[in-house]
Amino acid sequence: MKKIALHWKIIIGMILGVILGFIMNSISGGKDFVTDWIAPFGTIFINLLKLIAVPLILASLIKGVSDLKDISKIKSMGLRTIAIYLCTTVVAIVIGLSIVNVVKPGAGMSADTLEKIKLKYENDAGVTDKLTKASAQQDAGPLQALVDIFPSNIFTALGEAKMLQVIFFALFVGICLLLIPEKKAKPLVRFFDSLNEVVMKMVDLIMLFAPYAVLALMANVIVAFDDTEILLKLLNYALCVIVGLVIMIVFYLILVKLYTKKSPIWFLNKMSPAQLLAFSTSSSAATLPVTMERVEEHIGVDKEVSGFVLPVGATVNMDGTSLYQGIAAVFIMQVVWPEGLTITNQLVIIATAILASVGSAAVPSAGMVMLVIVLESVGFPAELLPIGLALIFAVDRPLDMCRTVVNVTGDATVSMMVAKSLGKLHKPKPKNWDDHYEHVK
Repeated sequence: MKKIALHWKIIIGMILGVILGFIMNSISGGKDFVTDWIAPFGTIFINLLKLIAVPLILASLIKGVSDLKDISKIKSMGLRTIAIYLCTTVVAIVIGLSIVNVVKPGAGMSADTLEKIKLKYENDAGVTDKLTKASAQQDAGPLQALVDIFPSNIFTALGEAKMLQVIFFALFVGICLLLIPEKKAKPLVRFFDSLNEVVMKMVDLIMLFAPYAVLALMANVIVAFDDTEILLKLLNYALCVIVGLVIMIVFYLILVKLYTKKSPIWFLNKMSPAQLLAFSTSSSAATLPVTMERVEEHIGVDKEVSGFVLPVGATVNMDGTSLYQGIAAVFIMQVVWPEGLTITNQLVIIATAILASVGSAAVPSAGMVMLVIVLESVGFPAELLPIGLALIFAVDRPLDMCRTVVNVTGDATVSMMVAKSLGKLHKPKPKNWDDHYEHVK
């Protein structure tokens, strides 16, 4: 009997999770049951993925850099990666602003709907938390983002999963390994090579649990929606974001076809487990180990490329988030501050959203924190900020799930493009969790 492919198992888990969530929503005490007895399994799964993300980045990047044998190749790879990421981010923001300006989803919202949303969410703890975090980020100095790249204690950086600091340390170690005699570097290179193999095997084992974890995550998401009326009122705005994200996916597929000469359908088939996990977890960081496993083993990108491009992308490449910020900012202005919708302000939104995407954390709902900074950059009245966030808060989680899929897909696309340009895109060699099992059972 033919095995069911992993992505189909995950899709089945998602569907069953949605059904279970709706059933539990209609039963007295069902929501508490999901929260107490089902959701924790999803949390365990995400924790396991986060557990291996940092050691995977450390091992793969150090091994990859040391294998380059040429420091100039690191510069070439880095410049290409950042350049492509910036270009795709600009495309994402322009797509978002074009859609929201044509459709104008905020123009038809009634005063009654706005008042209802305002009363329900304006003082919500989630909205208040986002405003507080945005304020703290704005209080930092102009070069704080640069300072934050350099760790003062690598163990703290590893423990707190500060991705850019881990990437810097891994690059630093890899370069230093190139600068010492090969004989002395070899033991450490072998250690990180072995560590990389072990962590990739951990990914295979953890993914065996993915369909059940996705069921738990989706059930928890469904029971969290407690006001379908407001969701329907915000449908036009949500559809604008979703259409923009779909266009962005199509843009990636065109790049894959034209630049790497690979089939877009093949690419989607290979990346679908990572995309489905991105949708379920709303976290690029949690999905990173799976993204790296799919890109390396199933698409054929060399470790030295994927080990650099993907961790950097999970931190600085937020195309889905940038697109969302453009649409959300203009939508909010259409509803509560239409006089601010000038060409100049929209150009400022493009520039600020690009910078904000670099500082946006790879965790759920981080985009809303950056949205506050984007709005304040155009002089959005401070007293209207809580209302603005309240306006989109009800649909933020489902849209966050969708934009994380775009973020992950963008990272994979850029890794393929960089690998192709460096001659590091080869025939895939997928591995299974039980490849060595016969020898040890």
